[in-house]
Amino acid sequence: MFSSKDKGSNTHYDTLISVKTEITGDVKFTGGLHIDGVIKGNLVAEAGSGAVVRVSDKGRVEGQISAPNIIINGKVIGDVHASEYIELAKKAQVTGDVYYQMMEMVMGAEVNGKLHHQAKGDGRKKPEPAPVVVTPDVKVD
Repeated sequence: MFSSKDKGSNTHYDTLISVKTEITGDVKFTGGLHIDGVIKGNLVAEAGSGAVVRVSDKGRVEGQISAPNIIINGKVIGDVHASEYIELAKKAQVTGDVYYQMMEMVMGAEVNGKLHHQAKGDGRKKPEPAPVVVTPDVKVD
């Protein structure tokens, strides 16, 4: 289980994308991935792998993120899928939908999209509710 205690300096990050780096293309990873730079592509970690992706306040991702554990304190343009846990920190700016099982959202974080709660073990999107159509009563003389 991923807990608040694990999020800080105790978490081991195998890969660091520095502030001076920009990657164009999809990134598949395991373990920990810390992003200070820019990734223009999708980030994918296998569900159940315990992988952690952290987008720092200097980092930016332009693409979809799919990982068990996600910590965002920077900018993400794309949908975010956290199969276990997501933390949206003070400077987080997400433009896209967020799919989560457990979430922590700090005051100041922004989500410009929808929040979709996922039941445990359900990696599928929840169906959109059917639109409600209201028609006014029309009187004919």
